[in-house]
Amino acid sequence: MHDVATRAGVSLKSVSRVVNDEPGVSAALAERVRRAVAELGYRHNLAASNLRRGRATGAIGMLVQDVSNGFCAEALRAVEDRARERGIVVMAASSDEDGPREREVVAGLVARRVDGLLLMPTSPDLGWLASEIEAGLPVVAVDRRPAVPEIDAVVVDNRGASAEAVGHLVAHGHRRVAHLGDTATIITAAERLDGYRSALRATGVVPDPDLELTGLRSREAARDAVLALLDLPDPPTALFAARNVICEGAVLALQQRGLTHRVALVGFDDLPVAEMLDPGITVVTQNPHEIGTRAVDLLLRRLDGDTSACTTEVVPTSLIRRGSGEIAGPEQARAVGA
Repeated sequence: MHDVATRAGVSLKSVSRVVNDEPGVSAALAERVRRAVAELGYRHNLAASNLRRGRATGAIGMLVQDVSNGFCAEALRAVEDRARERGIVVMAASSDEDGPREREVVAGLVARRVDGLLLMPTSPDLGWLASEIEAGLPVVAVDRRPAVPEIDAVVVDNRGASAEAVGHLVAHGHRRVAHLGDTATIITAAERLDGYRSALRATGVVPDPDLELTGLRSREAARDAVLALLDLPDPPTALFAARNVICEGAVLALQQRGLTHRVALVGFDDLPVAEMLDPGITVVTQNPHEIGTRAVDLLLRRLDGDTSACTTEVVPTSLIRRGSGEIAGPEQARAVGA
C-alpha cells in the first residue's frame, strides 16, 4: 500500500479508503489510486484488513451431504448467491455421510477462521460442536433437524410429506406399498420411514417389514433392491422412494421389467427428467433454493448481531402428480370393476 501511495502521489490513508470502498475520496483521486494498483499488480489482503479493523474474515463454510447431488447443489447455489450480495465467500465441502470426515472438514473450516457454518449434519447429535458454538461460531443446520436447541435450523416436514405421499398411493388402491430409504441413522431417512409407517397405519394397513428397505446409498443399490422386491411371491404394487437417487434406481428397475405402467411410484425430491418420462414421475418436491436462502439469511442475521432465541424454520413441500403415483392399485381396480 505504501508503494501504491507513492506511485499515485496520495496518502496511505487515501489508498486504504479506496481499496476498502470507503467514502471520503474524490473520484479523481480514487482513479489515480486504482491506476497505481493496476500498474503495480497490488492485491488487497482482505483477511488482514478485516482482522486489523476488528471485523470478520468475510467467509462462511457450508458442509453438505454431497455437492454433486441435485438438492445439495441447488441449496449451495442459493447460499452462494445471497452471500455474494454481501461480499462473502462460501467454502463448500461434502461429508459423504461420514461422521469422522464431517468433523475433519469442520475443523479445517474453523481453522481457516470462517465467520459461520451451514451444516447438513450426519447425525442429530452435534455435541462435538459445543466448544465452537460457545466460542461464538454461528451454526445453522440445513435440511436436518439437530438434537440441540442452541442451533438454528431450516428443514421440511419429512414425516408429514412422506405420509402424504404414501396416503396418496393407498388412496389409489394400493396396500402393498414398499419403502425404499437411505441409511436409517440419517435423521431425514428416519423421519420419512416414520411417515411411511404412520400413513399405512392411519389407513388400516399393517406395515410389512419385508417391504421396508433402508441403507440404499446409490441408484444401482436401489435398482437391485426393487428388482428383488418384484421377485417376491407377493410383490409390492406401489413404491415410495424416499430420496432422488433412490427414485432413479426404482425407475430403472421398473423399466427393466416393463412395469412402469403397472407399479405405482412416488419419489421424494424431484428429478430433472421426471416430466419427460412415461409416465411422468409423481414426487414430493422440496424447494432447495428456498431452504438454502433461508439458512444463509439466518446465518447472516447472527453475524449481524442477532442474539434472539434459536429457531427452526419449516419450508413447505408439495406433492406433484404426474402419472406414476396415480396408477390404480388392486383395491381401486376392484372398486371400478364392481
